Amino acid sequence: MRSAAEPSIAAMGRSSDLLDQVDYRLAQTPEEKEKIYNLRYRAYLREGAVQPSADQRVTDQYDDLPNSWTFGVYLYGELYSSVRISVLTSEWRQSCSNEAFGEILNPMLDRGQVIIDPARFVADPDKARRFPELPYVTLRLAYMACEYFNADIGLAIVRAEHQAFYRRVFLHETIAEPRFFPGLLKPVGLMAADFPAMRDRVFERYPMMRSTAFERRMLFERRSAPADVAPFEGTSLAPQSCRIGV
Repeated sequence: MRSAAEPSIAAMGRSSDLLDQVDYRLAQTPEEKEKIYNLRYRAYLREGAVQPSADQRVTDQYDDLPNSWTFGVYLYGELYSSVRISVLTSEWRQSCSNEAFGEILNPMLDRGQVIIDPARFVADPDKARRFPELPYVTLRLAYMACEYFNADIGLAIVRAEHQAFYRRVFLHETIAEPRFFPGLLKPVGLMAADFPAMRDRVFERYPMMRSTAFERRMLFERRSAPADVAPFEGTSLAPQSCRIGV
């Protein structure tokens, strides 16, 4: 049975047209962040991944770190999904994946590798079915980050039932079996891909994963990033959003 998070390949025929309607927005204001924290709660609750809570929000200590970027993905002006992108280096190691799988990731960082860690990937449970290609559109942000920060490794922290999708589509390999993570009721495993080795194969299969240097700069460049996660492309500052296809 296909996971609800997994679109069919046929659905990707609409991807180019859909990207014209996508607005990637970096969550910066308290209001933008609260919408995403509530979206996480609703998505996790629907999946049975968290217990009901009165405040109806999911956040953690990594949301406001200088090496993390939390994006909302908007379609037709409405919030549909979100993902947090963390950039890990030898000097800046804080992320939820490294908290859970530090014995695997820290040796990579010790060798000077740059790792992109996308986490908190959620989609609005009432809207996601309208766009089965939404996972591609959302995880495209991780590919843009890999290119922008010249990453060696791209991660995915994934529940067991979703790993086949990441293995087939994004060519990830499982490097740690699922384990329980604080705050979640379902275990997650760690998957990884050698980005320089796999990027062209993924881009050939899914051209919509490509991006321009301008688009990447608009999304990821900011003054507050630590020196060792500084942008590799250009020097201009990022606005709060980037409309695709404009």
